[in-house]
Amino acid sequence: MRGRKSSTMSDALPDDTPKPTPVQRSLLGKFQSLLREDTAGLHPRLYFARMLLSLVPQTTANRLRAKVLRFMGFGIGERTLIRGTPRINGSYSLTKNLSIGVDCLIDPDCTLDLIDRITIGDRVTIGHQAMILTSSHEIGHKEHRAGAPIQAPITIKDGVWIGPRSIVLPGITIGEGAVVAPGALVNKDVPAHTRVAGTPAKVVEELSTD
Repeated sequence: MRGRKSSTMSDALPDDTPKPTPVQRSLLGKFQSLLREDTAGLHPRLYFARMLLSLVPQTTANRLRAKVLRFMGFGIGERTLIRGTPRINGSYSLTKNLSIGVDCLIDPDCTLDLIDRITIGDRVTIGHQAMILTSSHEIGHKEHRAGAPIQAPITIKDGVWIGPRSIVLPGITIGEGAVVAPGALVNKDVPAHTRVAGTPAKVVEELSTD
């Protein structure tokens, strides 16, 4: 009929939905924050890759591992070989925090901590069980020495050889053509074309650039 105002469902039904109280909003915010924190390390694609690659013997299908990880979104250059799936951990930006160049070799049981970015150049070799760590802790008070978390990127330049069971700490740059001896603890930048050894690592040899 003319002159009658059309009604809608929202007009017909009163909005009696209870509004959350400030306490409820605060609890919801805390829950969402806790959920984000607890799921930061959840990476379904990486778990799928690990499950798939676990069916392959460790010392075979080195190119296949690189291709699978590349398909998962990791930046891995051509002709790079990965002998055994690395131990990879990190937060939401996991795939964006790793760049590996061409013609590299990653040996079995390496750890790549992708809390911050790891940049690996071309023709780099990383030995068995080496650990590349971008995160650690400040020294805390006497009741809790592992204090506030810290993180910093790591850069490994072209031609580097990192020996088995060596450890590279956050914020380190390893210069072009350098060698890190097996078992070394690298807590300072490594100059190009040098060999470092020890804990902490120190320059023990200047290498030829011919």
